[in-house]
Amino acid sequence: MTKKERFEKVIAYFSEHQPVAETELHYGSPYELLVAVILSAQCTDKRVNMVTPALFKAFPVADVMAEASSDEVFAYIRSISYPNNKAKHLVGMAKMLVNDFKGVVPSDVNELQKLPGVGRKTANVIASVVYEKPAMAVDTHVFRVSARLGLTTLAKTPLETEKQLMKYIPENKVAIAHHWLILHGRYVCLARSPKCKECELKVFCKYFEKLNKK
Repeated sequence: MTKKERFEKVIAYFSEHQPVAETELHYGSPYELLVAVILSAQCTDKRVNMVTPALFKAFPVADVMAEASSDEVFAYIRSISYPNNKAKHLVGMAKMLVNDFKGVVPSDVNELQKLPGVGRKTANVIASVVYEKPAMAVDTHVFRVSARLGLTTLAKTPLETEKQLMKYIPENKVAIAHHWLILHGRYVCLARSPKCKECELKVFCKYFEKLNKK
């Protein structure tokens, strides 16, 4: 099976069985999603969703958060991983959003990455989810699932994974493919104990193929 054929089969499967796939983070505006994604780094969406209602109530827009201290923000996110750093990032992000972008979350990936706490993955999430751009955000789930399925080959970094995926995924499928891979990694292709027996992608999965050869 060629790599192109493997991509076609994976995309066809998800298109049929999961035509709707979206972020599990709760948000009501681009600013709220940006805050949530920054908080989600090395933290579960479930935990983030437990914290953000009170956080968004206290800091509903960037202008309000920009006037806060990192200690004030910390009080709302203390149960999140790395709360000290993230509190500083959120305040810094809000200040830059207000001062440099007039409070509007930018759509350009390079512009987004200028904001404190925003790396390429976060920038791609915002560009994809908010602005429906063909941007592939690579988190640990996407990185792992892509390699196991055989969609990527010897990719050592998220950027290498992103480039390989973008080469074969049709532009109009990139945004949803990001969610397909994340959700598959979150609920089926688990890091330590992948549920291969119940996975319908195993018929063209490189990882499962190797397991059967042992």
